Order: sequence, then structure tokens, then C-alpha cells
Amino acid sequence: MFSGEALPAIAHAIQLAIAPVFLLTGIAGLLGVMANRLARVIDRGRWLEQAWRDMDENARAVARAELAYLERRRKFASWSINFCTAAALLVCLVIAVLFADEFFAANLRWVEGALFVLAMMAVIGGLASFLREVYLATHSTSLDPARFEIGVEKPVTFSGNERGRPPPRR
Repeated sequence: MFSGEALPAIAHAIQLAIAPVFLLTGIAGLLGVMANRLARVIDRGRWLEQAWRDMDENARAVARAELAYLERRRKFASWSINFCTAAALLVCLVIAVLFADEFFAANLRWVEGALFVLAMMAVIGGLASFLREVYLATHSTSLDPARFEIGVEKPVTFSGNERGRPPPRR
């Protein structure tokens, strides 16, 4: 059990660690969103790979262009996950150093500050990569309702789809 002198130190260390723990929760939420986007990119790429043999040449040309965008999106989604994971690890180090500083009465404030700044830089890198991935996603897709009106030329079709529609996105 802890002595009477140690309890206030433990309580103070926990109080100091509360804010970084909330930051960890936020980063975990970001990681979930980013991982979901990466999974959708990979699923779409796999679907195109499976549907490749049933596509005509026009559809393959469209699929090649889409695959190029998907590869760029995959790279940015992966970088955003890497940056945010590094940020989470740095925040964990901040918490550990906060406790070490409190328990051992070592003056580690500059280490805490440096680790926190590095964590924020990693979050910024993750969000910047995520922003680029979202930009690529929104600018590589065209949703023109006029293409689906009667009398307007059909969108590119896939020969394996008997209704003449592009495959649904998952």
C-alpha cells in the first residue's frame, strides 16, 4: 500500500495526466476514421481487380484511372494513420514522463513540453495527410445527375453487368 506522503503525489500526477488522456481519446477517434477510409480504398481496389476480366476496354480505361487515384489515396491514408499513431505514442510518453516527474521529483518539464510539441506536430502531419486524402477522394469522383436522365448518353458500362450500370461502391 502507498504511504500517506505518496497519495497526494499520485493524485497530482493523475490530475496532470487527464488532459493528455483526453487527447489520446481524440487521436483514437481520428485513427478509427482514417482506418475506415483506408479500408474502403483497399476494398474498392480489390473489387476493381476482381471485376477486371469482365470489363470492356472503355471500362478498363476508367478503372485504370480510378486505380491511380486509389493508390494515391491509399498512400495518404496510410501516412495519416502513421502520423497519428506516432502522435498517440508520443502522448503516452508525455503521460509516463509526467508520472516520473511527479514521483521522482526530477525536473522533466522540458522533456514533457518537447514530447507534447512533437505529438502536436505528428497530429498536424496526420490531419494534413487526411485532408489531402479527402481532397483526392472528392475530386476523383464525379456525381453528375444529368448522366442518368433519359436521352443522355449512358455512363461507361461494364460488360459483366447485365443492367449496364457501373458497379456499386461499398
